[in-house]
Amino acid sequence: MEVHKTEIDGCFIIEPKVFEDKRGYFFESYNQEKFERLTGAKPFFVQDNESFSSKGVLRGLHFQKGEHAQAKLVRVLDGEVLDVAVDIRPNSKTFGKVVSTLLSSKNKKQMYVPRGCAHGFVTLSDTAKFSYKCDNFYNAASEGGIIYNDPTFNIDWVLASDDLIISEKDKFLPVFKEAVPH
Repeated sequence: MEVHKTEIDGCFIIEPKVFEDKRGYFFESYNQEKFERLTGAKPFFVQDNESFSSKGVLRGLHFQKGEHAQAKLVRVLDGEVLDVAVDIRPNSKTFGKVVSTLLSSKNKKQMYVPRGCAHGFVTLSDTAKFSYKCDNFYNAASEGGIIYNDPTFNIDWVLASDDLIISEKDKFLPVFKEAVPH
């Protein structure tokens, strides 16, 4: 496994070592000991989530506040997405930084998103099955979000805005300055 640092402190892109032959492939998608040694992060994952989306579905930018904040290890089981993390930790040296990467069932990359980051993705393939491990349980009362097209970040979601499929809830999320104390 190779671990690559990103512009966000504590956020990593992880590339597994994939063994392929005529039968198919095998790779270790997660190993706690290696993960801790290579990243320095020590999450204890308690919840796995999976979503299925069609092309253009944009989910995010979401986060959990306070004691319910979540670190996530995300990957694509089938298809391709642009995955995005935003550092919303006011005391972080990388506060306000954005990281985006292509995750797909072909490249098998993963992104580790630390607690205190907003997260979102857009489906670029016809469909995508997205999986994420969380180190804390979801709590509806602690849910927060930032509007996907916040001008502070100017995130390139790759697809034209007319091609995006966004939930009613996500269409009306606040901008960064209103959602996160500065």
